[in-house]
Amino acid sequence: MAEEEIKDTLVTTEAPETEVKAKTKGKKGKRTVGAGQVHIQATFNNTIVTVTDKNGGALTASSAGANGFRGSKKGTAYAAQIAAEKALDVAKRDYGLNSVDVFVNGIGLGRDSAIRAISSVGIRIDSITDVTPIAHGGVRPKGERKP
Repeated sequence: MAEEEIKDTLVTTEAPETEVKAKTKGKKGKRTVGAGQVHIQATFNNTIVTVTDKNGGALTASSAGANGFRGSKKGTAYAAQIAAEKALDVAKRDYGLNSVDVFVNGIGLGRDSAIRAISSVGIRIDSITDVTPIAHGGVRPKGERKP
């Protein structure tokens, strides 16, 4: 009798059977960015063009090396022009970009040609800012040796 009572008091609880559906993400609507920023990094060896929104979130990017230029050809003005055109074509087509602020960093040959390429694509340039760092004063000189 004791065994039957123990069996009756033991209640097994099973988890209710629920259907777990995998969350399927719906297709996000295309983001429209009317105004953005273009960051041009022009070095002697390459030119990188990044198109961002006003907060700095990258939309598209392109470089001379990504467009098939190799070696010393990456540092040319023509390669910078092609890189800028490609990045801005994608931004205009996919995000509806129509006006930009341009930030230029570096002293390479692609500075001016990349800016000209922006206007040739049909995007309005609101401002051009040079953000190239400039040394001023240098480091503190080492003190004299104490005998």
